[in-house]
Amino acid sequence: MKKILILGGGFSKERTISLVTAKSVLKALKKKRHKVIICEPDGKLLEKIRNFKPDVVFNALHGRFGEDGYIQAVLESAKVKYTHSGVLASYIAMDKEVSKKLFLKNRITTPKYIKYIFGKKNLISNKILFEVKKKLKFPVVIKPINEGSSVDVYICSKKNFLRNLKKLSMYREILIEKFIGGREIQVAILGKKKLGAIELVPKRKFYDYEAKYNSKAKTKHIIPVNISKKDLYNVLNIAFKAHNLIGCKGVTRSDFKFYKGKFYLLETNTQPGMTKLSLVPEIAAYSGMSFINLVEWIIKDASINR
Repeated sequence: MKKILILGGGFSKERTISLVTAKSVLKALKKKRHKVIICEPDGKLLEKIRNFKPDVVFNALHGRFGEDGYIQAVLESAKVKYTHSGVLASYIAMDKEVSKKLFLKNRITTPKYIKYIFGKKNLISNKILFEVKKKLKFPVVIKPINEGSSVDVYICSKKNFLRNLKKLSMYREILIEKFIGGREIQVAILGKKKLGAIELVPKRKFYDYEAKYNSKAKTKHIIPVNISKKDLYNVLNIAFKAHNLIGCKGVTRSDFKFYKGKFYLLETNTQPGMTKLSLVPEIAAYSGMSFINLVEWIIKDASINR
């Protein structure tokens, strides 16, 4: 029996999903008779850690401050074992521009992009419209550089580009990325194991926040993925390579588009969800690993100096 503190909630736009993940993990761990509490990462977090004295902190946070290296630095300072990736890997994976540069440097195909920085008073120059048309061509995807779960992501045509761009003006900088069509395929890595892949067929325009977390969206999950053995081998290896290049620990999920026989890596997620609709537990189940065994593997993998 272990004392486990689950970090859930937080300050990001993914707070609600983080709490669902935390409760799912809590339920599983209690079946194994561990002593478990869910804790919010507020200003009294270090005090709560000192009082509870956990053997392990299970990081169930999603988004900014939870999977960008910030909370990992706090946990390192507390010298308490914690799950998932460490400070630097979390930062690299969360920053879409930094991770893309790493992918490109190591010959991993990822969509072309432009970083856009909003000017004073968030004024938007029409010059960006011509730059996008010249360098990327429409349609494009615009997204915050350091958010997850497809929060504030828009697919834009030339017609609605500037209008959608204004919606992201609360962010200092964003990514404008060439839209890649084709199939949505995601891959789970568990430590040194290539756990498997799953295909998603959303009924919505793309695999957005609603498609991910709302069962009413009726996103179709296909496992095993209907691709050749060679293509499956290829995509598993790319995900594993990205996991190691970033320096990830524990479990990750890499998101791909498969278009005209080529895999495009969109991003690697260091803290994938653990809800009923989450993909890593589904991939694990298909490979013969139950949800509780997945959670316990993550707990056993916890450490400091990650």
